[in-house]
Amino acid sequence: MTSVRVCDKAESVSESLDNRRTSPVTWLFGMPHQRSQPPRRKPRRDAQRNRDRILEVAKQAFAKSGANASLDDIAKQAEVGAGTLYRHFPTRDALLEAVYHNEVDKLAAAERELSGKLPPVEALRAWMLLFVDYIAAKHIIAPALNTLVGGPSKVYEASRAQIQGAIQSLVKRAIQSGDIRRDLEPFDLLRALIGVSNVASAPDWPQSARRLVDILISGSRPSK
Repeated sequence: MTSVRVCDKAESVSESLDNRRTSPVTWLFGMPHQRSQPPRRKPRRDAQRNRDRILEVAKQAFAKSGANASLDDIAKQAEVGAGTLYRHFPTRDALLEAVYHNEVDKLAAAERELSGKLPPVEALRAWMLLFVDYIAAKHIIAPALNTLVGGPSKVYEASRAQIQGAIQSLVKRAIQSGDIRRDLEPFDLLRALIGVSNVASAPDWPQSARRLVDILISGSRPSK
């Protein structure tokens, strides 16, 4: 089936270098806005289950083997036929993008779920811990995403509005409840967590980032 398209060699090298120089902060805060895509029709329940299994298996496969992971093996491990995989994801590029967007969608959905069942500041803390996992997932599949034609910036750009909306909503609720200072800038929380992931070379950086969540929450409390 369709594999990753090959760009002109010189342009591919240049784009790859540019992508490596682009930080997650730029992916989230520094890219220009683009028009949103029209809403997609909701799939049937069985089709949605198949899609979810494919995405979870694909994320692990791309993390382990990179962009050249076998799509047929992904279908087999997801316990679906190859035809089912290709109906959902006609190309390798489509599957790569879907894996990334699925992580973002789960993060956005978590904001709504946590806000509905936890006090504001606890919802904010829980969501920030999930954000650490999101960063880790992005690092895992970033090498595979870099194979997309034109680089991964378009993929990351599409996720920015969802992430910004989630953190803004959570911080707003925590401010209104009096648990967080009114002058808190929501993006500062994300920048701090992303910064840990950028400068930490040790494999246990997620643990450091999770400890930082509690420090950030504590430092965001109103002065007594």
